[in-house]
Amino acid sequence: MTSFAPDSIVLNRKLPLWYQVSQSLRASILGRSPQDPLRLPTEEQLAGHYGVSVLTMRQALKELEDEGLITRHRRRGTFIEPDALRGAPVRLLGSVDAIVAQQSGMVTELLDHGGAPVPPELAEYFPETGEVATYHRLRSDEKTGEPTNHARNYVRPELAACFDPADLLRRPMTKVLRDIVRADISRITDTVEARLADPETARLLQVPLLSPILHYTGVTYDGDGRVLDVAVIHYRGDRFSFTVTLDAT
Repeated sequence: MTSFAPDSIVLNRKLPLWYQVSQSLRASILGRSPQDPLRLPTEEQLAGHYGVSVLTMRQALKELEDEGLITRHRRRGTFIEPDALRGAPVRLLGSVDAIVAQQSGMVTELLDHGGAPVPPELAEYFPETGEVATYHRLRSDEKTGEPTNHARNYVRPELAACFDPADLLRRPMTKVLRDIVRADISRITDTVEARLADPETARLLQVPLLSPILHYTGVTYDGDGRVLDVAVIHYRGDRFSFTVTLDAT
């Protein structure tokens, strides 16, 4: 029986190997063609493919099994679940000050900005307008100079007209909207999920292609529930931690 052939990956020794392997295999499974085989290679074959131990491979497979992407049968092998869907990303709610703190403390380079049509994947956030102002920035650690993330913001044009793009070299977008534009920021919804670096992200963040990254989407709303800004940020997985503090009071 022919086995499914997963993509390869360049492993980062600073991150857990089982996690990188599970995410790479996960991406291969979710991106497979309908005609691809459902049977996976053996643990030993997969371990050799990724260059890890069988124990590490077993831990990676358990992660995918727990998620429902694969099933394992004694003597028969491991199979992809054909109807398995990608799990919902973790959603986090934070205060405006928490978001500002998260975005601050880095050296920022404004790569480009200007008007553009609303991307199809963001159309639900801007239903009544066909164009947004876009800002693409690269942030680096101020001590080491290493790139840590690159961010794209999609802002309502009438708000973008109220500030200078150079303001984004010194302040996060959230702070610009709140303190310069004086926008009525009611809430910000954060979505964070693990992904693998695409070619542009790998180049900008100076990481190997398909390295684990954190994909963040932050949606800023006003008091009427209207979206003011959507931020899409890719963080280097080995240079960023996301901390959430829950107040029980």
